[in-house]
Amino acid sequence: MSSMLHSAQLLANKVDEPRLARVFATIDERISHLTEFVQGYGKFAKLPQPQKTQVNWQNTLYNLKNHWQFSYEIKNSHNELQADQTQLEQLLINLLKNSHESGSNANEIHIQVEFVPQACVINVSDCGKGMSEQVMANALMPFYSTKSTGSGLGLALCREIAEAHQGHISLHNKIEGGLNVQVSLPYS
Repeated sequence: MSSMLHSAQLLANKVDEPRLARVFATIDERISHLTEFVQGYGKFAKLPQPQKTQVNWQNTLYNLKNHWQFSYEIKNSHNELQADQTQLEQLLINLLKNSHESGSNANEIHIQVEFVPQACVINVSDCGKGMSEQVMANALMPFYSTKSTGSGLGLALCREIAEAHQGHISLHNKIEGGLNVQVSLPYS
C-alpha cells in the first residue's frame, strides 16, 4: 500500500487538484496506524516463553524513570523474584503509558513493589479518570480500546505477560479517583 501511495503521489504531481494532498496525507496516516497495529499484534501473538532471571527492582525502576515520570517504593524486599526482564519492563512501560494518558498529573503516578508470602505484588496507580465498569470488564481483552488511536493490545499484552509468569493482573478504581492496576507474580 505504501508503495502504491508513493506511485500515486508521483502521478498526482502532474494534476492540479489541491484536495489530493489531503487525501494522500490521510492514506499515509492510516498506513502508519495499520503498520503500528500489525507490529503490536505480532508482539502480542508471539509472546515467547519467559526467560527468567533475578529481577533487580532498583535498577529496573531507575531505568524506567529515564523515560517516564513516576514515584516508587519497594517494600519487604528480602525476597527475590525470577522473571523475564524484557517482558516485565514491557508490562511496566504499558502501564506507565496508560497512567500518563489517564489525565493524571505525572507526579501522581506511583509504582509500589511489595513482597508478600508467595508473590511479588506490583501496584501501578494514578489519579486519572479511572474506568467505568463496562470498560474495566473489557480492558484486558485484545483489541478493546477506548482511545481513538489505541490498538487495544497494551493491557492485553500485560495480561499475557502476567499469565506467562503464572501470575495475574487486575484493575481497580480508587475511592479517591484514579486507577490501580495490580500485578501479582508468584515466586519461582
